[in-house]
Amino acid sequence: MSTPIRASSILPGHREDIELHTADGLTLVGELARPVGKEPAGTLVCLHPLPTHGGMMDSHVFRKAAWRLPALADLAVLRFNTRGTSSVRGTSEGAFDNAVGERFDVAAAIEYAEFAELPNVWLVGWSFGTDLTLKYGCDPAVAGAILLSPPLRFSAPADLAHWAQEGKPLTALVPEFDDYLRPDEARRRFAAVPQAEVVGVPGAKHLWVGDAETVLDEIVRRVNPAAPLPLPRTWDGPMTTGDVSAYADRTVASFADVPVPGPKADAAD
Repeated sequence: MSTPIRASSILPGHREDIELHTADGLTLVGELARPVGKEPAGTLVCLHPLPTHGGMMDSHVFRKAAWRLPALADLAVLRFNTRGTSSVRGTSEGAFDNAVGERFDVAAAIEYAEFAELPNVWLVGWSFGTDLTLKYGCDPAVAGAILLSPPLRFSAPADLAHWAQEGKPLTALVPEFDDYLRPDEARRRFAAVPQAEVVGVPGAKHLWVGDAETVLDEIVRRVNPAAPLPLPRTWDGPMTTGDVSAYADRTVASFADVPVPGPKADAAD
């Protein structure tokens, strides 16, 4: 009997707590989720929204990716807390550094994926994480990148020029009603990267509340084109339930599957 896949659904996967070690001496906490009994077709390294406003490795799109995509799309999902960021998994050492020291965090995640021999590594940045992706993610070990709600706040024209020069695939998923950068302006800004693909998502907002399934479909479409789409919305096999109440005391909507009272939507940047 098919069971609907809900926000709390955890599909089969091999999940392990991991630690990343940065070149400047910090230990970052994270998790690696992989398919059971087979090699992954690709790997997602997730870079979360702004930690000073609630972003973390458990921000809802990344949590759902880790709980679903190993089973639904044969993808490995590596997510972690950047320096000074806390979640249920724990707190990474260090302190938020305005996208400066975080260069070492991105490098440590890519290095971990290399040493673990994870294949076809793609960076998936969300909001602040898109700036980290653009600034520090154009690495020889990275196949391409997907940007969710890119504000282009910390990144500079030189960062876009680097991606243009390297020619690596770059896709920006831009909500129709984003608080910072909407599709038409995004197309103008990303024109500096000839291979960049800007996908406007009708009706969506910066936090992707209610649109996580669309985001996951678009990610899988690029990282594992062999996977059938849209991804299944039901599951016939074993399934467990995660604790989505772990952040019930937070008032930042980026953690919610439905809007909650709290700061305006820009809190997740």
